[in-house]
Amino acid sequence: MITGGICLVVAIGVWSLTRRPETPQESAVLVPAARPIEAVAALGQLEPAGDVRRLAAPASGFGGTPRVAKLSVREGDAVKRGQVLAEFDNRPKTFADLAAVQARLETLEVQLRMQQREVTRYQKAALVGASSLVDLEEKQEELVKIDGQRREALAEISGLEADLADSQLKSPLDGVVLRVHTRVGERPGSDGVMEVGANQTMEALIEVYESDVNRVNVGQVVRLTSENGGFDGTLMGRVERISPQVRQRNVLSTDPTGDADARVVEVRVSLDQNSAARVRSLAGMKVIARFQPS
Repeated sequence: MITGGICLVVAIGVWSLTRRPETPQESAVLVPAARPIEAVAALGQLEPAGDVRRLAAPASGFGGTPRVAKLSVREGDAVKRGQVLAEFDNRPKTFADLAAVQARLETLEVQLRMQQREVTRYQKAALVGASSLVDLEEKQEELVKIDGQRREALAEISGLEADLADSQLKSPLDGVVLRVHTRVGERPGSDGVMEVGANQTMEALIEVYESDVNRVNVGQVVRLTSENGGFDGTLMGRVERISPQVRQRNVLSTDPTGDADARVVEVRVSLDQNSAARVRSLAGMKVIARFQPS
């Protein structure tokens, strides 16, 4: 009995030594998966990246502007430097005034030559006593008067020639007609007659919501598609400049529920060479821009 008890005590001791203490199960720590950065999407339009000019009508003598009598181009037309874009209704009258002054100048030049011969004749007569100095002076004064009238006519012709040149609106650059503000028969307002832009290079003006602009950076890759199917495929570009000013949006969506009063930041996107060549004649077309997460 004693021997059996000893064996039982030894067995319990060995079991207590070999048994590993139970530890409370560690709770699993759940780490939320990183949420992918969403691409910013915004609406904008294509524009020439070169010089853009707003062309105004000439001022008339009373401080107003003549009416447009003829338009030779439409929006989207390619134009060359010096090409006539429009004519104004003061052109016929300017032509008539110029012709009248030129005719008067021709008469004055004939009178001037005749008077010069008259003065020369009286000078010779005065030397031999056949004419008085008073008569000679009268002829000289008449010569000065005719010469003054001739000079006035020449100055008037210069002014009319300038007015005649201004009666036609010519393109100051090679490019494309971006917008026509004034139609035939209308008098141009503060917006001028039309806008032309050099379209050798193109860019996109994108209006990014102020809440999204913190995810847009200079140099960021941008993919652009046509909102209304004006061109196929995708254009590629990069963010060139971000405006520091927040303003109201100008490019409205075709969605009637769109927020016209939204606050946006202008972002200019320069297109790569191949993309710019595809849309060189599509200035003003609406595009949807997707700024790729960096």
